[in-house]
Amino acid sequence: MEISHEDRQKQIDKFINKMPSLSTTVGKVMEICSRTDASPNELNKVISLDPVLTGQVLKLINSAYYSLINKVTSLTRAITMLGLNTVKNMALSTAIIKSVSGVKKSKALPTTKFWAHSIGVGVSSKLLAKELDMPVMEREELFVAGLLHDLGKVPFGDEYTEVLERTKSEQRPLFEVEKELLGVDHQEIGRLIAEKWKLNEFITACIVNHHDPSAVPEEYRLKVALVALGNIYSNIFDFGYAGDPYPEESKIEPLLQLTGLSWDQFSSIARDVEEEIEKAQIFLKV
Repeated sequence: MEISHEDRQKQIDKFINKMPSLSTTVGKVMEICSRTDASPNELNKVISLDPVLTGQVLKLINSAYYSLINKVTSLTRAITMLGLNTVKNMALSTAIIKSVSGVKKSKALPTTKFWAHSIGVGVSSKLLAKELDMPVMEREELFVAGLLHDLGKVPFGDEYTEVLERTKSEQRPLFEVEKELLGVDHQEIGRLIAEKWKLNEFITACIVNHHDPSAVPEEYRLKVALVALGNIYSNIFDFGYAGDPYPEESKIEPLLQLTGLSWDQFSSIARDVEEEIEKAQIFLKV
């Protein structure tokens, strides 16, 4: 039986309301890191009270992602080496992956392939930012924004199968077909999740406008455009699967102009993408 767009929206709202909130620790971590005068010591006090998060930070610093020679066993040292922003991003992304994996609804998008695509977008966005010589801190935030850009696909149920089939058979962008069949697209639903979890303005802008970076405030436009390029790149090269095998390649040229990247720079990240994706798999395992 076909359900109305209103009823579907109610189902989605109900699903989002039931999604677990981010833990108090993650909330405190984000709060501390948003202050300009925050210190590693303050962060250490909060994280050390949460054995799971402590384990995750130490596991991450000692993972292939950072390729350190000597093992780090001190939490304060790990926080100092990683930097406040990276610890915040790691706490946020691992907490979200954990929350989402526990409630993921659609069987149409297998969880492993969904996160593999998300990691592909995070890595591609970060490497494109490196081409622009962006500071490491900003690159790490781009990785997280790319990792979380498709959060709005999570609440869709089995009705998503039809959306994916039509996207494939008609070779059209996924968000257009979502809008047509479901009356809402994953960017709009992503906004509701971002609001529930109080994600920052930049990450929210990536979730809500990665198919149209020109719609975001100018201060975030360049970075959202990098995530949009990372998304197209990951879809073209089939990193994982998030239901969009026919991305709008016509958007590449305007996005390159918006970011100031050349075609050579866009294609040059191919050398490092797969190696970085391999290393970033740690985010799925912490």
